[in-house]
Amino acid sequence: MQNPFMSPIALSIFASRVEAVCDEMGAVLQRTAFSPNIKDRLDYSCAIFDAQGELCAQAAHIPVHIGSMAYAMRNIVSQLDWRTGDMLILNDPYMGGTHLPDVTVIAPLYVADRLMAFVANRAHHADIGSETPGSMPISRTLDEEGLLIPPTFLMRDSKILPDVMDRLVGQTSVPEQSYGDFAAQISANKTGLLRLSLLVTEMGPDTFNAAVTELNDYAERLAAAALLQIPDGDYEFTDVMDSDGVGNADIPIKVNLHIKNQKATVDFSGSAGQTAGNINCPLPVTAAAVYYVFSCLMPPYTPACQGRFRNIKILAPAASLVNARRPAAVAAGNVETSTRIVDVVLGALAQAIPGQIPAASHGSMNNIAMGARYSTAGVTRQWDYYETIGGGMGAGPAAHGIDAVQTHMTNTRNTPVEVLESLYPLRVRRYGLREGSGGAGRHHGGAGIIREFEFLEPATLTLLTERRRHQPWGLNGGACGKAGINQLNGRRLEAKQSLSVKPGDRLTIETAGGGGWGSK
Repeated sequence: MQNPFMSPIALSIFASRVEAVCDEMGAVLQRTAFSPNIKDRLDYSCAIFDAQGELCAQAAHIPVHIGSMAYAMRNIVSQLDWRTGDMLILNDPYMGGTHLPDVTVIAPLYVADRLMAFVANRAHHADIGSETPGSMPISRTLDEEGLLIPPTFLMRDSKILPDVMDRLVGQTSVPEQSYGDFAAQISANKTGLLRLSLLVTEMGPDTFNAAVTELNDYAERLAAAALLQIPDGDYEFTDVMDSDGVGNADIPIKVNLHIKNQKATVDFSGSAGQTAGNINCPLPVTAAAVYYVFSCLMPPYTPACQGRFRNIKILAPAASLVNARRPAAVAAGNVETSTRIVDVVLGALAQAIPGQIPAASHGSMNNIAMGARYSTAGVTRQWDYYETIGGGMGAGPAAHGIDAVQTHMTNTRNTPVEVLESLYPLRVRRYGLREGSGGAGRHHGGAGIIREFEFLEPATLTLLTERRRHQPWGLNGGACGKAGINQLNGRRLEAKQSLSVKPGDRLTIETAGGGGWGSK
């Protein structure tokens, strides 16, 4: 019998329905979470995987979350004895996570005692038990970065395991908020299970599986067609990380991109070894950056499933910056190094298809982590805050770069000023465009952001930023964007630094602009 999902219309409807499940999971997670990091900044992602752990669908959330899950999920789910009512929690970067603040919750879907799929969500917790408020420390080992959660069942037989939950929230400074965020992740998965079970029951398990297979095959064909537009050959590019936060600077990431017969091999041989600081990447994070770049070359209607990645092979030396080994610190690898990996892959592609690739964007998530742990007059003060700040997008062959946006590996919002000032002892004194920071060219790069915070109470501040030493590059004769600047009370700070601040101190972050494209 002919597969009913050979019809393009039926297949498109199926793709929309599974993506809608992910969208609804995200809506539940946002609306039930306690922390502004999830409910306001939207630092979370939701996805569906098949029974083998292959990506079926995702919402338009955060590329570094989804891509790393797509790379690692098959290995995670194959090692466990699943049953109805389970939910698994993990954040171990070397067992399928990214960095410790990103906590993943996974649940299997059984229909008539048959394992059909998994739903999963990943959310960033501003407090994951690190000694440094904001849980993004200047670390040298993984142990310094907070609570490590190997794949652990959080629920069995549809019931939360109290000892597991108590251990999780007991290591955070505000347990009630942490419990609320974990509960929101559970609720999101419950919603996904309900909606997906209705879809599988309506279609029938065999038809559902056939549709998933056809969706992946269709995505593979579209991906192969996109790769066909890249001339066969070898293309190299090297860029550097400013620093690792503990004294090492100008740390290279090198890529050799080999294109042949509609297949891509992305080889990171020649990149730096893993470093003493926390900019190391587990391989799933590197894969997420590579997947993201090639996804950008595909038509916008390409299904967001595993088939997109079948023709992409990634090679990365063990114990390197882009394929770190335990116990290397990784807190900034997920946010900063992933962004530079995007730059080097785009740089290589710019040699292959020069009229299609944009200049470098601002190249950093501009991470700010802050908070306090102290007692005064018998009152204990504990708070954690984390934020990423956007910058300028690189210009392209058809348009100027966009001002003041998050780019590439993140897709979060800023924290609204009203929310920030109502919840934390902070005041935003300035928030606007960094005029003139985009690189000049036929199309100019986007402008960065200036955001200035005043501290109303003593606090500990940690910065994990990039593009402070090296400017985002332009293309085809376009000029570089301006590098970013961090200052405290007018005094220049390092790109990666942790320090104490007092009431009245002012932190000013000026993020980099995007590179320009083309000669004027």
